Amino acid sequence: MQDSLSLDWPDAPMPGGKPQAAAGASPHAPLAERLRPHTLDDVIGQAHLLGPGQPLRVAFESGQPHSMILWGPPGVGKTTLARLMAHAFDAQFLAISAVLGGVKDIREAVEQAQVAARNGRRTIVFVDEVHRFNKSQQDAFLPHVESGLFTFIGATTENPSFEVNAALLSRATVHVLRAMDHDAMVQLLARGQQALAGPALTPAARDRLIAYADGDARRVLNTYETLCGMLRGHEVLDEPELERALGEQLRRYDKGGDQFYDTISALHKSVRGSDPDAALYWFVRMVDGGVDPRYIVRRLIRMASEDIGLADPRALRMALDAAETYERLGSPEGELTLAQCVLYLAVAPKSNAAYVAYKAARAWVKQDTTRPVPMHLRNAPTRLMKQLGHGDGYRYAHDEPGAVAAGERYFPDDMAPQAFYQPVARGLEIKIADRLASLRQLAADTRADEDPAD
Repeated sequence: MQDSLSLDWPDAPMPGGKPQAAAGASPHAPLAERLRPHTLDDVIGQAHLLGPGQPLRVAFESGQPHSMILWGPPGVGKTTLARLMAHAFDAQFLAISAVLGGVKDIREAVEQAQVAARNGRRTIVFVDEVHRFNKSQQDAFLPHVESGLFTFIGATTENPSFEVNAALLSRATVHVLRAMDHDAMVQLLARGQQALAGPALTPAARDRLIAYADGDARRVLNTYETLCGMLRGHEVLDEPELERALGEQLRRYDKGGDQFYDTISALHKSVRGSDPDAALYWFVRMVDGGVDPRYIVRRLIRMASEDIGLADPRALRMALDAAETYERLGSPEGELTLAQCVLYLAVAPKSNAAYVAYKAARAWVKQDTTRPVPMHLRNAPTRLMKQLGHGDGYRYAHDEPGAVAAGERYFPDDMAPQAFYQPVARGLEIKIADRLASLRQLAADTRADEDPAD
């Protein structure tokens, strides 16, 4: 198994204090590794962090490294920046993989940092995929970060607010790295083509490859290298050749990280905002990326209840029918039904009145005492319960005019009636609001007749 603690910077002391000989990337290493920047000026992208006067540039120039979390999608330079910082400060660079490592590796890093400190040298401990460490493993860094034994740099593709414990997060600055933009990817491909003396790409093929890489520098370079190996002898690669070589690999989607949740958020907000075209776009993006349509169906059902509700009760039935139809047809035929549902939900009248009413009722119950059920509303299935007064005075609504027991109280006796549900003036809720207003007025008039003093 690969060691989880590695020392991969020239002259970094190995366990036992022996220095590692300086060496560049192996000629057999992936292209992205061979083109890894060796100076800050070689870095492409991240100008918001590395440009003049920007936070990481200032940190490099200050001579004082600080503990940090580098948060960003894959292939944007998190490991590279950590290595460059170690180089800039002539610090020992210890890399720990949170996927493979544990407390033992942290302990070894501490011991090596102590050796370096006795020799007057700084240490940077870099933890890749830091979100994979559990709370106790993350806590193991705290005393050493606080004492200044080493500078901690964590890299994560997940939101550190959720994945890094608060104590460690409070001791580190979070720097957000962005996916590589189109211009940066063009520069990277130019470097890759030069390094491999490889074929050129037509503008369409280049843009398709960049779109496939989704801002991941490592992916775009290594995919280009793969293409060079598969399509030897070509001077220029066009888009059809790219599709034939990569096939289904051209599907691009992060089905587990922030992009997944950001895209479903975009779909939900487009439906809520009544933009059918944008909603359809985000739906297709998810399907194209390989998201399980059953997950999308569950979210559509939620949208029908949360954002449309009683303004158009057919929306929920549409979502449920779409779910059933998809189960019968499967992919790809069933996806058309889901698209139809997306469009219907987007153009349907919107109301979150039911959602707001539900939340208001939950908040009330959570802060309130447990009030007894009024006697007239209690069930009385036995003679004893009837003798105790359960159900006494209950008015059966179907025996009343209009099937409404006007003036009857259904809240607890010591609780004032609440108006949690407030229909909006859209769709069917216009009629519901009229009906509700008449019911409430009838109840008020009846109570006034029964108790003139009120």
